[in-house]
Amino acid sequence: MWRRLFFELLYRFGRPRWDTGVTPPELLDFVAGTPAGRAVDLGCGTGTNAVYLAQHGWDVVGVDFSSLAVDRARRRAQAAGVSRVRFLREDVTELSDLGTFDLAYDIGCLHAVPAQRRPRYAKWLATSLRSGASYLLYAFTASDGGPGIARRDVEHLFAESFMLERFEEGTGRPSAWYRFARR
Repeated sequence: MWRRLFFELLYRFGRPRWDTGVTPPELLDFVAGTPAGRAVDLGCGTGTNAVYLAQHGWDVVGVDFSSLAVDRARRRAQAAGVSRVRFLREDVTELSDLGTFDLAYDIGCLHAVPAQRRPRYAKWLATSLRSGASYLLYAFTASDGGPGIARRDVEHLFAESFMLERFEEGTGRPSAWYRFARR
């Protein structure tokens, strides 16, 4: 409840620092080298990346638990003239069956999920990604008591159903990019 209120207030009274409006190069590179399919954007915010994927032929479901972010994402998609995207106001740890996906990506959501709820997130991913599908994750690494998740915890969380294909430390704030493949 408090977490949801925190995010609603951030979207209502300003522009959260993570809402840059820029698709990261890691996602650009992935799209350039991968045939379009079905994708889910976990923690989609105002829809920048979901709209980008839809513009490149992907069928996309964007999920965020901020109703203000989801409303802005829907307006962004409408303004861009894309129809291959839908946005849901949901908690990423309580998702129902949304079908099967070829790509899941999370740019800054998992590290903010409480540690005790992360296994639910991982279980949903394992049941929702087809074999061979990709999971792209950007997360802050745990440091100084702020939000984050250690590399060992990320790898442990997904070890049963996913294979780590790539790991790259971020620049600036301690962070990392992960690319997993669904076994």
